[in-house]
Amino acid sequence: MNRDATKLGRLVDCANLAFLSLVGVMTVLPFAYIVVSSFSATEALIPTVFTLDGYRYIFSTKTLLRGLGVSIYITVVGTLLNLLFTSLMAYPLARKTLVGRSPLLLLVLFTMLFSGGMIPTYFIVKGVGLIDSLWALMLPGAISAFNLIVLKNFFQQIPDGLEESAKIDGANDLQILTRIVLPLSLPAMATFSLFYAVGHWNAYFNAVLYLNDAAKWPVQVLLRQIVILSQGNIGDSTQMDQDAVIQPQSVKMAVVVISTIPIMLVYPFLQKHFAKGVLLGSVKG
Repeated sequence: MNRDATKLGRLVDCANLAFLSLVGVMTVLPFAYIVVSSFSATEALIPTVFTLDGYRYIFSTKTLLRGLGVSIYITVVGTLLNLLFTSLMAYPLARKTLVGRSPLLLLVLFTMLFSGGMIPTYFIVKGVGLIDSLWALMLPGAISAFNLIVLKNFFQQIPDGLEESAKIDGANDLQILTRIVLPLSLPAMATFSLFYAVGHWNAYFNAVLYLNDAAKWPVQVLLRQIVILSQGNIGDSTQMDQDAVIQPQSVKMAVVVISTIPIMLVYPFLQKHFAKGVLLGSVKG
């Protein structure tokens, strides 16, 4: 009986390994195809001639570098603002002694179900003078209601004794937050920083709505112009060699690769905090 169970267990393990391997290959293949196509001199399904002309073309002007710079700025500054505002709101809501805590939590939950919509949001952004400003891409969504609730739950798990001891030593609420609560919440902060950063890096619709100056477009808008609309003038063919043959497919794939690499490099450093950060914050309600 034990031998049969062992054999069955091995068969199940082999089946799981084969299935997961298949899923892994299916996941990696599209990325591999994009990378290989970006170096291809033809539009064949299986590239045979490799070239760097696509990358030389997109870097022949400052358009892509400027877009990358805008995206990096929005991602870094926007993520810092997100973490600042989210933690400053989550910490008082985590204190059960806060006056009006329940109505505030209901208002936060209400925003998870209903929103004002695109047009009212546009009028608000326009009314405060943020049209054609990079702040329009960072301030309207400075706090995510979901992240706020999870971070609040995380803060609630910190023992009250630590805060009481700090208050006895003369620390105020801001000092308690910065010197005790936040250092103990690094896994959650790392997790939410990645959530916010990926959101900022991939966002393009708000840039299309609020930015009229093409010089302020992030890289995702340029990617949209090239991949979807087949335009964008991202390179200068006059700067290329006379023998260079610019394939539109190669240029598109090269832009996809360049716009994906920066945010992918961040994942290995923060991914280990995903499970710990999110699950710890979801234990208590």
